[in-house]
Amino acid sequence: MKRKLEELEPFDLKKEIFSWIRIFIAAVVIAFLVNNFVIINANVPSGSMETTIMTKDRMLGNRLAYKTGDIKRGDIVIFKFPDDESQLFVKRVIGLPGDKVVIKEGKIYINDSEEPLEEDYLPEEWTVGNDTSNLPDGKNEYNVPEGSYFLMGDNRNISNDARYWNNTYVKKEKIIAKAMCVYFPFNHMHALESAEYN
Repeated sequence: MKRKLEELEPFDLKKEIFSWIRIFIAAVVIAFLVNNFVIINANVPSGSMETTIMTKDRMLGNRLAYKTGDIKRGDIVIFKFPDDESQLFVKRVIGLPGDKVVIKEGKIYINDSEEPLEEDYLPEEWTVGNDTSNLPDGKNEYNVPEGSYFLMGDNRNISNDARYWNNTYVKKEKIIAKAMCVYFPFNHMHALESAEYN
């Protein structure tokens, strides 16, 4: 036992400090890469997605989701706001490339369907911006260009979404991540699921 103890290297303060510095630098680099290429950590400042995502919730998004998969109707996405790309928004995908989206009497109709989308995630009756009489310029029909998407908030009565933007549609390359979960505050913690429409 004595011989084994004698074989241990003497404590070297410089080497120990250098070892900790390397670990710290590696951790910072990994955190930077994960935050910029794998996940996005976002704070939600408004109530436009309530009650799916509440004001001041913190959430995570998957930056890799659309590298391997398609953006689907009903997905909740984080994207660069088309009227000011320095801002990030979170909304739900309603219209896909090539879709015709019609808003009529508080309902959404896709591609001349007689049945509206079933939107059980809306927190209350949709009364603002829900028809030609109260939409900008009386417009209630949107033809989504190829490579772009039509996005809306779940809380339609207060949401600043595609109905009101100067640049109505969001290009695919401006969609940064698929929203995955709310993680804070802890009593709001839940996964963010895509809506499934019949």
